[in-house]
Amino acid sequence: MEEPPKNYLNTMDLEKDEPLKSTGPQISVSEFSCHCCYDILVNPTTLNCGHSFCRHCLALWWTSSKKTECPECREKWEGFPKVNILLRDAIEKLFPDAIRMRFEDIQQNNDIVQSLAAFQKYGNDQIPLAPNTGRANQQRGGGFFSGVLTALTGVAVVLLVYHWSSRESEHDLLVHKAVAKWTAEEVVLWLEQLGPWASLYRERFLSEQVNGRLLLTLTEEEFSKTPYTIENSSHRRAILMELERVKALGMKPPQNLWEYKAVNPGRSLFLLYALKSSPRLGLLYLYLFDYTDTFLPFIHTICPLQEDSSGEDIVTKLLDLKEPTWKQWREFLVKYSFLPYQLIAEFAWDWLEVHYWTSRFLIINAMLLSVLELFSFWRIWSRSELKTVPQRMWSHFWKVSTQGLFVAMFWPLIPQFVCNCLFYWALYFNPIINIDLVVKELRRLETQVL
Repeated sequence: MEEPPKNYLNTMDLEKDEPLKSTGPQISVSEFSCHCCYDILVNPTTLNCGHSFCRHCLALWWTSSKKTECPECREKWEGFPKVNILLRDAIEKLFPDAIRMRFEDIQQNNDIVQSLAAFQKYGNDQIPLAPNTGRANQQRGGGFFSGVLTALTGVAVVLLVYHWSSRESEHDLLVHKAVAKWTAEEVVLWLEQLGPWASLYRERFLSEQVNGRLLLTLTEEEFSKTPYTIENSSHRRAILMELERVKALGMKPPQNLWEYKAVNPGRSLFLLYALKSSPRLGLLYLYLFDYTDTFLPFIHTICPLQEDSSGEDIVTKLLDLKEPTWKQWREFLVKYSFLPYQLIAEFAWDWLEVHYWTSRFLIINAMLLSVLELFSFWRIWSRSELKTVPQRMWSHFWKVSTQGLFVAMFWPLIPQFVCNCLFYWALYFNPIINIDLVVKELRRLETQVL
């Protein structure tokens, strides 16, 4: 058999060593270029029309034009464009050095970084509205959360109607009536609001027909003897201390949320919105301008002393308040810095016996606001925007201050009915809105484009 020629053997060896060169043309960078920057595609994003662009090029195009259309053929895209993962992985494997160099250049360009952040924020806002993701989210949990929101809305409406129909007019409350004009029934009502233990002495006060004028003349010695016979020194001290406050004010001081709102309608509305939108500034306002009446009871409720953890009810504990200890201040400042909404939840928790449903709405709202604040910090951290925190804080402070000043200037012109609507809306319906916001944030994490 005849041997093959030597040049034929050399050709076979070359074909084994270099199969790509022998089978077809080389793949070049130009075949994977962006039609905006005409450089290699980085995080290629494919639109509905089929054209692909670098994600930062698409972000720059959207930032400058504010148009949701293809930069090449002008066809509008639907939903929010996503990175073509298959194309991205192929390019990164074929041209790793070129991709690495382009990534370094992109990260050093502040305009590109800001455009990408703005484009991603726009996408996060649009994701729940996208047709495909919207259907998927509805199938996975939309029905459940819609049912929860509907149920909570029903509870809030029923509670609001019941509150309006059963509660006496704010002008008829004892906080607006001089103590000298109290009837015997009103004296008993004042007594029972001191705590559950006061019901022990209800019949004794009624049998003696103790009205407002007589109440002002009673002393500790008379309370300890018949016919009142208040033998418990703690109960007697609580009645006397509250009686001194009544004498000083000439009427009943507010002891619950509704009475506080009746006496301070503007401040109650301001505090409700301030503690929701900016709890740290709201608590700072209480410390500076309402220390004795509001801040002191607040800090003693959420940071009680060890000896205060007895079986006494919350109203009795708040009758005689001293300056907070360093231990109380330390606990308060830690929570104030990291978990401000938890302070509000703890305060509402201690008032469950007085405001059964309202306290629960406040606790739920505080928990939801804590979650939303956590999402905000996580977004800042993930986007490497920690340097912008001081600027954000100053902008937030300026916004809250100007809004508060604006409301204070026009407060006398706002009808009381409008103020009541805003107050009850923030109290009962804000938790429902915040549930929806938390659900959207969770879905956004699932569908966020990295």
